[in-house]
Amino acid sequence: MFRVALLQYPILWADKEANLSLVERRIRRLKGKADVALLPEMFSTGFCTNRPDLAEPTDGRTMERLKRLSHQTGVAIASSFICSEETETHLNGRIQTQTQLFNRGFFVRPNGDVTYVDKAHLYAHGGEDRFFAAGKERTIIEYMGVKMRLIICYDLRFPLWARQEQDNLYDILLVVANWPEIRIQYWDALIQARATENQSYIAAVNPVGDDGLGLHYNGHSIAYDTHLSPLARFRNNEQGTRIAEFDIAKLHHFREVLPLWRDADRFNLKN
Repeated sequence: MFRVALLQYPILWADKEANLSLVERRIRRLKGKADVALLPEMFSTGFCTNRPDLAEPTDGRTMERLKRLSHQTGVAIASSFICSEETETHLNGRIQTQTQLFNRGFFVRPNGDVTYVDKAHLYAHGGEDRFFAAGKERTIIEYMGVKMRLIICYDLRFPLWARQEQDNLYDILLVVANWPEIRIQYWDALIQARATENQSYIAAVNPVGDDGLGLHYNGHSIAYDTHLSPLARFRNNEQGTRIAEFDIAKLHHFREVLPLWRDADRFNLKN
């Protein structure tokens, strides 16, 4: 069994130190109990879309602490954070440095290796498109013989971004989000849709509590098997950690018995 822990809890608005400390305590309790800890989107700050001062590079304090935590506990960690990245351009013989910000997903392994995935669909209604640059890469994460895709919140609304195509590239779709209660009915429906159309397991995490903009989050974190039977689920507004156990061999057998993926449409995704 491949064990994914879903952590549903309130994120303290723009308080990186408090959020990191909270996550460290929760993940230490998972040592020997889970293979992956899945945290809500922008776990260290909340959905802050106008705070460049909260950004860090990938070699900053936040990622270094998560690498150390993963190494000490043996638990891989997945979520996203506000990432800053410097790029150089050449103009009229001069080198100019520009800083771009990303809502950057990550999958940290206990050996220190990290896979990064930038959020592709930026939520314009929340000002995210004015703050971040969009990601363009559809990345497969491999860990302990399991293949995963990580998508971030608004990405869930766009089926082609998560689409398997014809090759069954991943076994589990991981979703990290800040999805408010006012639109939670779409969250519930879209999670089931993405799992069904891709013949994959899914684990999706959302926070609870109130953010700094007055939005309330009521969670609804959940993990499904191929029959849309919940492997882990939370009550409305519940805080806590639940562990979903995924039988990867059973998933592969299901795809052989019912090979719907062979009939999938071929397409080229253009950014």
